[in-house]
Amino acid sequence: MSAAELAELASLLADRTRARFCLALLDGRAWTAGELASLAGVAPATASEHLDRLLAGGLLGERRQGRHRYVRLADHRAAHLIEGLLSHLDPTAERHRTLRTAAASSALASGRTCYDHLAGRLGVAITDAMTARGLLDLSHGCALTGDGMDWLTGALRIAPDELRAGRRPLVKCCLDATERRSHLAGAAGAKLCLRMFDNGWVKRIGTGRAVRLTPSGVAALQELLAIDTDSLAAGRAD
Repeated sequence: MSAAELAELASLLADRTRARFCLALLDGRAWTAGELASLAGVAPATASEHLDRLLAGGLLGERRQGRHRYVRLADHRAAHLIEGLLSHLDPTAERHRTLRTAAASSALASGRTCYDHLAGRLGVAITDAMTARGLLDLSHGCALTGDGMDWLTGALRIAPDELRAGRRPLVKCCLDATERRSHLAGAAGAKLCLRMFDNGWVKRIGTGRAVRLTPSGVAALQELLAIDTDSLAAGRAD
């Protein structure tokens, strides 16, 4: 890659509106152009111009259904790029203007989705617990152990072929933007997150990326990974 290409990639996120779009799309879901325009407080035509640049630059993918245009992050690599950039920011520099923004920031730090896997204190706690129980090996990078594969396919009932589908790495350690420690990504991280949603162990807070543990989720994490969920109290849901 040339310096010019790198500069062009960087320029895609060097605009507040485009950056806001990408942050919203870290929830892993597809948004309409109108929804993103409303979120950023810009005119639909302006939003379309910014989306066209992000699409052309390969950070977003799109799908048209009827009159609606849906966009989402192109893939897990795009999400990893954005989350990685966020990890370079100083969290102590953030200043909240209202109690509402402070609460929203606290919820995201407690637990959130990072594209299609779990992040924040919740994601890091799961990763730490899996490592402590010998399900993950972080001594030389990030690797799933044999016990880890048995746990995913047994305790969580994830089909082995689902974990090996496609070219995506089975496991990958993603530097958490708020905790500054690793949380589990890759195919295993994505399937674990999906299973937790399907089982009703976590649920979203509103329409954003923040998630909360449900009572059944608290019980499951204690039983499956012996996680002390008291430290995740800010991320529980009644």
